[in-house]
Amino acid sequence: MTELVAGANIPVPPGALVLTARWEGAAALDAAAVLLAADGRVRSDADLVFYNQPEAEGGAVRLLGADPGRASLRIDPGALPEGVQRVVVAVSLDEGSSDPLRGLVLELREGAEGTGAAVETFPVRTGGPETLLLLGEVYRRQGGWRLRALGQGYATGLAGLAADFGVAVDQDAPPAPEPVTAAVPEPVALPVPVAEPVPGAVAGDRISLRKEIVRVNLEKRGAAGVRARVVLVLDRSGSMRALYSSGAVGRLVERIAPVAAVLDDDGGLDAWTFADHCARLPTLRPTELTEWIERQVYIRAGNRQLPPLPDGGLRVPDHLAGVFGGNNEPEVMREILETFAAEPGDPVLVLFFSDGGVNRSRQIEELLVKAAAEPVFWQFVGLGRSDYGILERFDSLPGRLVDNAGFFQVDDIDGITDAELYDLLLSEFPQWLAEARRLGVLR
Repeated sequence: MTELVAGANIPVPPGALVLTARWEGAAALDAAAVLLAADGRVRSDADLVFYNQPEAEGGAVRLLGADPGRASLRIDPGALPEGVQRVVVAVSLDEGSSDPLRGLVLELREGAEGTGAAVETFPVRTGGPETLLLLGEVYRRQGGWRLRALGQGYATGLAGLAADFGVAVDQDAPPAPEPVTAAVPEPVALPVPVAEPVPGAVAGDRISLRKEIVRVNLEKRGAAGVRARVVLVLDRSGSMRALYSSGAVGRLVERIAPVAAVLDDDGGLDAWTFADHCARLPTLRPTELTEWIERQVYIRAGNRQLPPLPDGGLRVPDHLAGVFGGNNEPEVMREILETFAAEPGDPVLVLFFSDGGVNRSRQIEELLVKAAAEPVFWQFVGLGRSDYGILERFDSLPGRLVDNAGFFQVDDIDGITDAELYDLLLSEFPQWLAEARRLGVLR
């Protein structure tokens, strides 16, 4: 049996799967699941599986019932239609339960009905205001299926989950023995990634919604009101061309800007890009988001710039012409450390995105060990499957005063919701803040 951490993902064996939530104490929990299409939303209200609607797609996803301290559901990925891209698994706390939730674990169990041993486990942190927790998701990947550990929650229970994924719910109606049906108010949905940055008021609404998700995430980690300078680092090596060309990198910047808007005292996002060499980009302000992405987020491919400007033209002059080639993480890391050493102030959260090809592990290790005494936390994010070298071995990296770095990898950055992304990005930062203060790194 192995143990997963939040954000980790593993391939699942062929055939039906049984996922079991197990917990300690007398708290009453109900299992639930939501079937999602490629746009991250349900196709209809029938895609919500819960106590009043215990199965979907003819039993391809169905509840198996619950016992004290245990609730299970069965997913048969092979029986799901192509329109279903992922199944999110959750548990909700019974409104009438006054007992604290302790020892919550998600288990992937052997056997068609989950009667076998647990082969994978995911301990889920509890103790916050959440009344519903997203435990994991089973999703399509390159012809197969994978399981990703999530571990995020809603203080608004099943209604919050339904609203985020596009299910219409009447929050004033008492539970009834019929499936959830459309009712007023109209469903409120989290934004869905689009091909190009959205202008004007729509972009402003999206930023506001994402800022609120960030605030809620920090509050549940006991970090409400924390101030930090946020740094975005974007890989611009040649292997990133497809992600730039598709607009995925621009959409990522849209989702990172609200983190700085919440954490930084002036809302600005500092940014660097790197390949064989690095360059500092202008500070991003939320009101300049669309224009900033158009002017700063691109990559060269011969005589072309990907993506092109909206009018098809080139960015002239090309101020990033010297940033191309392979991966030189140490150069950009050193420049960031030197920059903030000369500008003391709030702690620094570096969000470092790369598609891998890390081949300077020794230099990165030396920098992180030395930088452990600095007020900087490094959150590395792998975009797709590749060789991430030392980034994948932070937990065993010796010689540091404090654990000052985290890493997770996502197969498809567009394929995870804003709530999932922020949960992964912010999962270790509050812990570092507390430990760094205790050890005198932060004053």
